[in-house]
Amino acid sequence: MSAERQVSGMLRQIARQQDVIEIGPQGSRPKAAALAHVAEQYGYVYGAARATGYKDSLILLRMYRDPSPEARSREAATLTAHPRAGTGGTVPGLAPGSLKPVPEAADAVAVLKDLIAFDLAARFVTSRGQKVLCYLACVLVTAVLLATGPPVEAVASGGSLVVILTVALKAGQIRREKLSRRLTEAGFFAVRDERGGQRFLRPGQQLPGHANPFAA
Repeated sequence: MSAERQVSGMLRQIARQQDVIEIGPQGSRPKAAALAHVAEQYGYVYGAARATGYKDSLILLRMYRDPSPEARSREAATLTAHPRAGTGGTVPGLAPGSLKPVPEAADAVAVLKDLIAFDLAARFVTSRGQKVLCYLACVLVTAVLLATGPPVEAVASGGSLVVILTVALKAGQIRREKLSRRLTEAGFFAVRDERGGQRFLRPGQQLPGHANPFAA
């Protein structure tokens, strides 16, 4: 789907004054983040991202309408500055005819990309119990190999599985920690959602899940 059609589809949702809009499915984080940035110029705020499609290869974003006066002022200014967005005119934050952010929007889009990456990485987070089960599975595989093949090869294969599992778990943890630091430095704060998962929100924002993520 072309950039123009993707932007137009999102702007139609915005024009209907929907409390919640969905962006996607998108095939890349940079494009999803660029569209989220455009939505924010119309008074929306990032809510959540999830993987969808074949083998979770696509990204679906959910944005919430921000009722704050600042957001409504931002929306009014955007409508004035870009009256023909979605119908051939300029789009806030994007280069003409593309989903590439203009230089002045690059930092904001990069932050949104980190938010999306952090939320998507949550599906790879394993609990202590899940880690134990993974290592027990390695032990079971090693035991099967010992019963059916040479002991040296069985132990070597089982050891390799443990190493691969440990590296994969550690790599995921390091990446999440790196994203956490960047989001904290960008002014976001960490909270726990209803499932115990970690999320990052802007100051004054509450967890999404209803039409007004800023309500008391």
